[in-house]
Amino acid sequence: MPKKQEGKKYIVIHDFKDLKDNGKIYITGDVFPKPGSKKPSASRIKELSSKSNNIGKQLIKEQD
Repeated sequence: MPKKQEGKKYIVIHDFKDLKDNGKIYITGDVFPKPGSKKPSASRIKELSSKSNNIGKQLIKEQD
């Protein structure tokens, strides 16, 4: 089972609709995940942090 990311915060850097979380909409500058959203797996974080997703762009990055 994939490990979940604990304690790390992510910021949205490109607008997207999260098809794996009930179609939640994220706008640049939002925190990911939104409060009340399910916790993303490490593989989901990796997918959104890279270009290996449906949009082909990095969508989130770790917040400093």
